[in-house]
Amino acid sequence: MKERCHLVYALAPEGVNAHDANELLNEYIGDRSRGIVVYHDHFIGRHGGVAVFEVRSEDEAARLGDPGPLEGWQIETYPLTFSLTGVGFVGQVEFTLRNYAGTSLEELEAQEKPEKRFWWRRHRKG
Repeated sequence: MKERCHLVYALAPEGVNAHDANELLNEYIGDRSRGIVVYHDHFIGRHGGVAVFEVRSEDEAARLGDPGPLEGWQIETYPLTFSLTGVGFVGQVEFTLRNYAGTSLEELEAQEKPEKRFWWRRHRKG
């Protein structure tokens, strides 16, 4: 098997609160036996989230479908076409911004007004 990124879409069952759903998703994505998680976010409203993993082996691909802490959740996994690695996923973001939105991450960042809730401004290198 050649490495490729996979998108994981996970919805918590009704009755799971946001805090518990976030903690369970974080536990799922933190398990390195599923590959290297290169992106994740949580949903507002319907609890759950999405993640992108760089998968390098059949074992890692199989583990994506193992719910582990997400037992009882609706989980769907999809291999991605162009994001062959984590670096390729970032490259696809840059390509999409440039070719479909006519901008770049640097331009978007320069246009952002500083807000406390923009946590990523505190965590960017450089």
